[in-house]
Amino acid sequence: MLDLNRLKALHAVSVYGSVGAAADALMVTPSAVSQQLAKLERETGATLLERNGRGVRLTDAAGLLADHAERILALVETAEADFEALRGEVVGRLSIGAFPTAARGLMPRALIRLRERHPDLRLQLIERDPERQIREVGRGELDLAVIQDWTNRPMAIPDGLSRAPLFDDIADVLLPASHPLADRPEIELAELSGERWISSSPGTVCHDWLVYTLRSAGVEPDIACMADEYPTHLALVAAGQGCAIIPRLGRDFVPAGALAVPIKPRPIRRIYAVWRSDAARRPAIRAAVEALKAVSAER
Repeated sequence: MLDLNRLKALHAVSVYGSVGAAADALMVTPSAVSQQLAKLERETGATLLERNGRGVRLTDAAGLLADHAERILALVETAEADFEALRGEVVGRLSIGAFPTAARGLMPRALIRLRERHPDLRLQLIERDPERQIREVGRGELDLAVIQDWTNRPMAIPDGLSRAPLFDDIADVLLPASHPLADRPEIELAELSGERWISSSPGTVCHDWLVYTLRSAGVEPDIACMADEYPTHLALVAAGQGCAIIPRLGRDFVPAGALAVPIKPRPIRRIYAVWRSDAARRPAIRAAVEALKAVSAER
């Protein structure tokens, strides 16, 4: 009898291309993945991995088994969802992904609400960037995701996924308090041409959106500082190191030395919950979406 956890480890290596990446996706150590694969090799009597430079590649036998593993894991997941739906109870395990500001500003209250109403539901929160969340929901590695979708640069949602709007999050420009435009009731981005900017790291959704938005307004971004957390952006603005555009969900307060000024027109990111359409019958999915909608309405 083939062990499901070992098949899951092999499938993850097949999808992600390495033991390390598979371990990251499964949230275990690379050693744990290697051990599962070694046991699977003994069970099957076949070599599954071969050295390929500094990495590994799947043998033909492993590729065949990984294809079967994908179908087996999908069937197990469907069986679990059907059983939950039949019982009509909010039970089982539910993994939820959220981008960083939602993980901090939205999810704590949603998790409290779910635990109070459904104590038998085992919850797991995982912080992920939105694009990775979309991939992992599509592959069944996350049950539900909270993603952002900028109105001026929308994110494509693949077929097979459903989504529910939660709320709209407005972004403002953060200026040093000494900036000559800091006392304005609102500002157009074109007025900030020549300013230095604080951004997230290149390749992230937030960095790409900032560059796209500034260039759309005729402003060539001069990136002075890069940091991936909005509280760091706020501290750098307060220190006079540049300007930043920060969504309201991304800031708990504005520190002394910085001022938030509304932008005209308002940049808005829509916050959504996303799940696989074929999992909608799970009571746990429905309960989680309802909890997210409720705490979003409280905002």
